[in-house]
Amino acid sequence: MRESMRKPRSFTIELLTALGLIVAPFVLPHVGFAPSTINRILVWGLFGIGFDILFGFTGLLSFGQSAFYGTGGMVAAYLLTQVNFPNVTVALFVGTIAAAVVGYLVGLIALRRTGIYFAMITVAIAEVFYFVEFNPLSAYTGGENGLPGVPTPIVNLGFTTLHFDSDRSLYGFLAFWFFVGMVIALRIMRSPVGVILSAIRDNPLRASAVGHNIHGYKLTAFVVAAAYAGFAGGLLGVLQAFMPPDAFTFDTSGQLVMQTAIGGAGTLFGPLVGAAVWLYLSDFLQNALHLGATWKLVLGLVFVLLVCFLRRGLVGGLKNVYALVATRVGKKAAPAVAPPLPILTPAEEKLTRLAVAGEPVAAAMPALRREDHGYSGPLLQATGLTKRFGGLVANSGIDFTVERGERRGIIGPNGAGKTTFFKMLTCEMAPTSGRIVFRGRDITGMTVTDVCQLGLTKSYQVNQLFSGLTVRDNVTIAALAERRGKFRLDMFRSLRNIPGLAEQVGHTLELVDLTDRAERPVAALAYGEKRRLEVGLALASSPSLLLLDEPLAGMSPAERIEMVKLLKSIGRGRTMIIIDHDMDSLFELVERLTVLQEGRVLVEGTPTEIKGNKAVQEAYLGGVRAA
Repeated sequence: MRESMRKPRSFTIELLTALGLIVAPFVLPHVGFAPSTINRILVWGLFGIGFDILFGFTGLLSFGQSAFYGTGGMVAAYLLTQVNFPNVTVALFVGTIAAAVVGYLVGLIALRRTGIYFAMITVAIAEVFYFVEFNPLSAYTGGENGLPGVPTPIVNLGFTTLHFDSDRSLYGFLAFWFFVGMVIALRIMRSPVGVILSAIRDNPLRASAVGHNIHGYKLTAFVVAAAYAGFAGGLLGVLQAFMPPDAFTFDTSGQLVMQTAIGGAGTLFGPLVGAAVWLYLSDFLQNALHLGATWKLVLGLVFVLLVCFLRRGLVGGLKNVYALVATRVGKKAAPAVAPPLPILTPAEEKLTRLAVAGEPVAAAMPALRREDHGYSGPLLQATGLTKRFGGLVANSGIDFTVERGERRGIIGPNGAGKTTFFKMLTCEMAPTSGRIVFRGRDITGMTVTDVCQLGLTKSYQVNQLFSGLTVRDNVTIAALAERRGKFRLDMFRSLRNIPGLAEQVGHTLELVDLTDRAERPVAALAYGEKRRLEVGLALASSPSLLLLDEPLAGMSPAERIEMVKLLKSIGRGRTMIIIDHDMDSLFELVERLTVLQEGRVLVEGTPTEIKGNKAVQEAYLGGVRAA
């Protein structure tokens, strides 16, 4: 997320982009850029915007963008040269739609896999398109000859007609569409969809666990990138008056990836800067130094050096320098403040203040806006829950019931099957047999995303946070799933226009006592603060049932005391299930305990009953009575 919901809307980036585009054709020729090179930079920059949304913001590395680049360009060129379509701009949009449709179909296949397998699928698909363009469809694409004779655009404004038939005039046409493409991209990345795409890049597992349909959003990013590629391909044909067949080649996709890496992924402007560096050096090495084919070797070495020493690219490096300077200036300008006399943590100070005032420690989180349809039975009920891994039985025939408002603990020795049981309850793992009913609805076999939307959420034993974002962004991502559902294409909607979102985020931050840390990057938090944020992500969607997997894991004694206070605070009026190895803290937090042994329920009872149970002492404490 690039801007806070509380800040007024700013168009600074858009205005600076427009100013840069106006000034560029007058300044760049003085530093060695030919007019035709400047125009090519705009085409590659527009091509790269879509790829940056896919790779830089969503984290999907595709080597198949040339397929959509060539598809959009060939469709537009065919309409203009073979069908004699009268309007260049309309032909460009038809090509864009064709590329988007192809991107949707390809995405359905490619997004079935992740990581290197996804990248390899895109390579294979690009090669298939290259073969099809040269052979079965050569009658339409011109094969190795391409499609010559693409006309230049003519725009009739009523009072005058604009002819874009020279490099300088064509720059205006290309710059206009680059600006439109940049404005659209900025709106997308500032929207809820853009926020969720950034979350998927950082931690797809947690993005799914807080209730977002990550496959749908990945497919959206893939289609958007394909549409940008298709429009840029059409502009390439207009720029050269010829649609070349090499638009489909793997070299085109590889060049796009390298340009984005040089300029800086995840910046939107990085591909434009990378294209400027790439094309300038290409022309300089070939025309000024007369290196011939050796220019690729030199340019490859330049790429390696830039990636090694500027990992975030040129634009990312400039942003780092700006942030460093701003931080130092802020520190110098900040007035000295005397430290407070009492040495208390923020949580202890808040608890003390509320206790003195006689107020409750935390207000209850508003309930999920879901209907129970008159159901008044147990909130969660598992019957005969069994999980087998081959010949190993992790859980066997577990019956487990949690009533509304109950705080339930689950304990057991190592290997008792607690983690497997927890994963089945949250639908991260499907049971081999048995049934799980939540709020009267059978959720057996559902996905973790679906059950989160129903009001069942979980915190993880090992922190699963969006580390590249701020604390506020993390909580916002979780709250968006409850406010918008698991999938919605509100790509041009501002976060400020989502009713109740800011209040829900602020209330969650207050509950986990991270209001003062809201604008800090997650990576800068202390471990105890990260654990509180982990709980906050589960709380942000106002769950009906909150499951906490070892919330005290890895904490120092002081941090455990603070976390226990926090859990007592948020547990008032909520239904919670907690697993933890800190028996003393767990006995203090819960009203009832379930003890597992060898994958089965050994006994259930109150903390007092469990403490004195001989079977528990034998199984869990090795027969030694607790003092």
